[in-house]
Amino acid sequence: MIKDILELTEDVYQQVIEIRRHLHQNPELSFQEKKTSQYVGDQLDKWIIPFQNNIGGFGISGSIGERVEGEKTIALRADMDALPIQEENRVPYASRIPGVMHACGHDVHTASLLGTSFVLRQMKEKLNGQVRLIFQPAEERLPGGASYMIQDGVLKNPTPAAILGQHVHPPLKVGEVGFRSGKYMASVDEIFITLRGPGGHGAMPHLSVDLNLLAAHLIIQLQQMISRRSNPIVPSVITIGKMKSEGGATNVLPAKVHLEGTFRTMDEKWRKEAHQIMKDMVWHMAQLMGAEAEIEIKIGYPYLYNDPELTGKVREAAIQFLGKDKVKELPVRMTSEDFSYYSHEVSACFYRVGIQSPRMGKRELHTPTFDVDERCFRTSVGLMAYLAMFLLKE
Repeated sequence: MIKDILELTEDVYQQVIEIRRHLHQNPELSFQEKKTSQYVGDQLDKWIIPFQNNIGGFGISGSIGERVEGEKTIALRADMDALPIQEENRVPYASRIPGVMHACGHDVHTASLLGTSFVLRQMKEKLNGQVRLIFQPAEERLPGGASYMIQDGVLKNPTPAAILGQHVHPPLKVGEVGFRSGKYMASVDEIFITLRGPGGHGAMPHLSVDLNLLAAHLIIQLQQMISRRSNPIVPSVITIGKMKSEGGATNVLPAKVHLEGTFRTMDEKWRKEAHQIMKDMVWHMAQLMGAEAEIEIKIGYPYLYNDPELTGKVREAAIQFLGKDKVKELPVRMTSEDFSYYSHEVSACFYRVGIQSPRMGKRELHTPTFDVDERCFRTSVGLMAYLAMFLLKE
């Protein structure tokens, strides 16, 4: 089976590169992936793979193999959206859309899953079950396209026995992959705080309210919430990434200040408790200093959980396919992924694919110079096909 997959991967390799470069040149932001979705559908049509579109927005769900009583369905997922970043790479396939770029590798994920689809379509008669293909929009923006696709039933009729997702990973070399069992990535919530009060002359602070000082105290108190109120063994992080006053000058105290930030953790009970602590803290500190305050917490993705039993099986299958030296252990990450929604519905494994090489260098995610060594497709396409077939035989 491995030999057949490797040969088919090589057959589709150049097509996958062309697909990736087309997607990279024509990126679309979250919830705007209409042309990307149409392009994916055209590829599936070309390879005679049935699918449904407009699921959870511009999402697509395809299938390979027959639904047979007693046999499993394995789902494979790729995300399709880009980021609001101006590309700085000087390459023939650079983004043609000003201010929009595939800086997180979703073009790679989509092209990889299309390549995997081709391989599995050619091996359809050898499938012991059905493979569901999930091409998902809007991973980069809350509340996340995964939540909408789930609401539209992408995990029903039948419910998959497992779902796999993969993501490019700059720290890993081309040909390497990485796995982590259990809690792997954090939940994410967005925090928006507005402070209001009578502004005034900087030389007479007693006649006004110093909202900048209040904001500074709030930032410190929020950090102390993590260090003093949370369980030290529960990973948690809060970051205020933006502070902006309306008005204000060297000698003027502003009448309005905005704070924006993110809160991440890996415990749902503490997550809810922390939300209430933040709300109480903002209200009471504003009252103490004679100001008014509003706080909005936008609930984002839950933590991502890799089922230990499934992840163990998938890791062993990856060793069979790539060799033990190519399969790495990943550390816990406080970044977030809306694949996490799937992981709270069915058994899931989200793993990483290496993209680094000496000729490409290390290109960090979410930067204007992000890029990949496209030889990674020899790993990403073939491995995902093998993992799906391996799990269907289990």
